[in-house]
Amino acid sequence: MDSGVFVFFLPVILAFMMMGLGLELTVKDFLRVGRYPKAIFLALFCQLVILTSIAFFICVVLDLEPLLAVGLMLLAASPGGPTANLLSFLFKGDVALNLTLTAINSVITTFTLPFIVNLSLHYFMQSDTTIGIQADKFAYIFLIIFIPVCIGLLIRHYFPHLALKCNRPMRMLCILFLTAIFIYALFRERSNVILYFVDVGIAVGIFCFSSMFIGYLVPHLAGLTERQARACAFEIGIHNTAISITIAISVLSSTTIAIPAGVYSIYMYLFAFGFGYILTRKKSNLLSNQVKP
Repeated sequence: MDSGVFVFFLPVILAFMMMGLGLELTVKDFLRVGRYPKAIFLALFCQLVILTSIAFFICVVLDLEPLLAVGLMLLAASPGGPTANLLSFLFKGDVALNLTLTAINSVITTFTLPFIVNLSLHYFMQSDTTIGIQADKFAYIFLIIFIPVCIGLLIRHYFPHLALKCNRPMRMLCILFLTAIFIYALFRERSNVILYFVDVGIAVGIFCFSSMFIGYLVPHLAGLTERQARACAFEIGIHNTAISITIAISVLSSTTIAIPAGVYSIYMYLFAFGFGYILTRKKSNLLSNQVKP
């Protein structure tokens, strides 16, 4: 496929993915905010403030190449996705809280992501950069993220049976689309991919571990229940790489910026399943100790 045609369809693919996310949400997911005010505040604070600060610190300390640094910041600014809900379900988290966080994040990120990425571009690329997020691209991101989520939400509300019927096929298509985007980014950067992996692999690994660890530790220390702490850990630790990769290629016109998200998509499953296993073993050990005489 011609690269120009592929890049042209990337926004359509992302919009399709976001509509699929909307199909999994209901109005109740937004209305549950009153039930989880503390958990929601902590999760959003960890994701929007603590993690973006950690990502910036990693970029500076490891002296990442400017485009890779912007890519890591874009990844940090990206919200959680449906995968976080699935992992929370598998490892006994509060799935209702995950759905609420996903719903709120899908709205907030529309505004915070361009802001964080724009600051990163100015800091890491300096004044001679030729890429940036102007007002029109800010609106562009709004259109391909927020509007499709709303469309999916409306379909779920007015045609629930149709939404549930389409849910599984939409997920499969999203996986195929994301795989195709990832392969495209690797193909475009095939001559540098090993070098990039070496350059950004440690940074992404540290960031991935930090996301899961902080996502669990902060809510746990703040007194949330174990199920809520697990839900926050997966929501904060699993970033939506589809958004990162697609915006990097279609909005910022750089496959290099997409590399950290591509590397992260490999790390996050290893860390997430490992983290979930540790939490499950921890709970099993506590239960076994309680039943001992």
